[in-house]
Amino acid sequence: GHNLQEHSVVLIRGGRVKDLPGVRYHILRGNLDTQGVANRKKRRSLYGTKRPK
Repeated sequence: GHNLQEHSVVLIRGGRVKDLPGVRYHILRGNLDTQGVANRKKRRSLYGTKRPK
């Protein structure tokens, strides 16, 4: 899931999604109006998650 709403401001990066026509971008998680991914332990920096204590 995500926490985005209609006028959320996000950062985008390139990278297409093969099975979705016309989708050529990904959203950077954990920046501006997007939250990081909850309960993420590995590969955290791609998903905007802080280091667990």
